[in-house]
Amino acid sequence: MAGRQRPTIKTVAARAGVGRTTVSRVINGSELVSDKARAAVLAAIEELNYVPNSVARGLVTSRTNSVALVIPESESRLGSEPYFSAVIRGVSTALARTRTQLQLVLVRDQLERDQLTESVAERRVDGVLLVSVHEHDPLPGLLEDMGLPTVLAGRRSPAESLSHVHSDNAGGAEAAVAHLLARGRRTIATISGPLDMDVTRSRLQGWREALEKAGHEAPERLAASGDFTEEGGVAAMRSLLEHVPSLDAVFVASDVMAAGALLELRRQGRAVPDEVAVVGFDDSIIARHTNPSLTSVRQPVEEIGNTIAQILLEEIDNPEEPRRQVVLPTELVVRESS
Repeated sequence: MAGRQRPTIKTVAARAGVGRTTVSRVINGSELVSDKARAAVLAAIEELNYVPNSVARGLVTSRTNSVALVIPESESRLGSEPYFSAVIRGVSTALARTRTQLQLVLVRDQLERDQLTESVAERRVDGVLLVSVHEHDPLPGLLEDMGLPTVLAGRRSPAESLSHVHSDNAGGAEAAVAHLLARGRRTIATISGPLDMDVTRSRLQGWREALEKAGHEAPERLAASGDFTEEGGVAAMRSLLEHVPSLDAVFVASDVMAAGALLELRRQGRAVPDEVAVVGFDDSIIARHTNPSLTSVRQPVEEIGNTIAQILLEEIDNPEEPRRQVVLPTELVVRESS
């Protein structure tokens, strides 16, 4: 029939009575599907005469010359956090030397996750770069099940099975706290990111180890959790001052949150750095434009983007390539806030 639309993964899933993820796994030969579900999917595929786009185009063994950079965050976070733009620049630089096109994909809800799953199942991209990784995010495991080359900026945990690149988060945090101790600070608090992220746990570890090596305690009351936003930094700083009014320094796990912490300190009449010293993390453009300018741990974000793209291209060319784990060094940049 001329006007009949070609069936999609969504159509197959509805006919088989399963989710789109299950259909994708069957198509890609994953073993993580029950025999009953596999039989239902295969029956639906035959009944609907479903053919994945990549097969229809004869691209099963050829390239789309396209990779997806997947960011599971909102547009507001993407726009306000310099980290993401720096990663994109690094990725773009690496891909500019090739014929590979970059697709930027935001995954903010289940619908967009399903759309990404369908795109991956039909091999509309050769590989995926994933940033802002949370511990229980199903995307990395799903992409791994599908057999699609995938490289992470960050990791879910130290046991990460996929190739990944990240900064020396623990070492950078430790250097920041050692600097504050050398300045004579003794009650050093921290504002962390979301606790379901390895980057947060690693920077907390560095804060804690630096204090313990210097013979200081690192009680829970000195740690407040934020969300990598300016508003989160304001709220966390307010909570710390309420519970530990005697604090004389704070290590903040991102420059964006540090900017919020500076706003709250100013609102409460605390002079920086005379009364409270502040150190951030990233050394983004924000650090040079706060008042006072922000001491920050520099991480090579563009290099992270460049490196994950290079690794992905290598894994696309050589699917049997061993998984890689790359840790890039950090550097403390001292400014007026400490």
